[in-house]
Amino acid sequence: MRPLAYLTKGVSRSCTHLYRCDWPDLAWRTAIASGALWYHWIRVSDLITAKRMNPLANALAQRRLLILDGALATELERRGCDLNDPLWSAKVLIENPALIQTVHADYVAAGADVVITASYQATIPGFVARGLSIDQAIMLLQRSVAIARAACDQFWADPANRVHRIRPLVAASIGPYGAFLHDGSEYRGDYGLSVSELIAFHRPRMAVLAAAQPDLFACETIPCLDEARALVALLAEFPQYTAWISFSARDGQHNAQGESIAECVAEIATHPQVIAVGINCTAPRFLPDLIQTIRGVTSKPIVVYPNSGETYDPVAQCWIGSTEIADFAAQARQWYAAGARIIGGCCRTTPEHIRALAIWAAREVHCG
Repeated sequence: MRPLAYLTKGVSRSCTHLYRCDWPDLAWRTAIASGALWYHWIRVSDLITAKRMNPLANALAQRRLLILDGALATELERRGCDLNDPLWSAKVLIENPALIQTVHADYVAAGADVVITASYQATIPGFVARGLSIDQAIMLLQRSVAIARAACDQFWADPANRVHRIRPLVAASIGPYGAFLHDGSEYRGDYGLSVSELIAFHRPRMAVLAAAQPDLFACETIPCLDEARALVALLAEFPQYTAWISFSARDGQHNAQGESIAECVAEIATHPQVIAVGINCTAPRFLPDLIQTIRGVTSKPIVVYPNSGETYDPVAQCWIGSTEIADFAAQARQWYAAGARIIGGCCRTTPEHIRALAIWAAREVHCG
């Protein structure tokens, strides 16, 4: 991992490319000491000239289907973590990063070709609200990439693991603004912020994660077109990186805010740094229609990683119902047939779900 140089305002004039992250007290009062403006300079000049890569295209040239990992928070809770916290799974970056690495390793061993970092709900203002310094927040964000990379490297170091596999990729998670709010608004959208304000919010995290050198970004659970527009605009500041954009959806035709998925994807997919588009954190029953709609407006790879199929009760704050792992794998056959080429799991899925997907793919997709 390349070290990140970050400088306070006015300390240095030698950096050739700087990102300034400003959070006015009015907009981000939950994260900033009263009346303050933060100026933090992040140097990423050495990344700007790097050649842009399309790791998903390279991987799909070797395999007909890529398998993503599954839920991180679900596994952390199963292993004893209390995630009732505004930082959610990012809390464990502070308390027990080794456990996150173990979960990543278990997903790779189960068959995941892509590991998503524990940065979904990790932000600089979120960590500072916890009492950490900006320096510590930056370190924790970069740690999320480092431990995912370590899990992948450890797996790949054993030649026996390379048989019929590709080297696992690390996708740095960029969760929505609503995840920072910790109020469920990532499933509603309509934050009341402009695109420029959303760009200002996302810029520091993307800069920090870029310096940690993941393979690509996973811009995920995006509830509205404006936030997708902000992320796509921000990608242009990091020309060496590519990303997938994945929306949360309320039904088979609309994103979480109620906008047409077809219109969202038709606009976002035209950006050259967007190398895949799709849906996550959504009920599996909506995916066939969503995939068909997306396929009708873009030829780029479609990524889907839905929830297990259980229903979340926001009042009781618990999941209701149950699903069988075999049912999840059976549904994945339909998603692949509809056009999805990158498939994994979101909330309530486990390494067992991913193993079932990998076994099915090995038998019915890769062998054909």
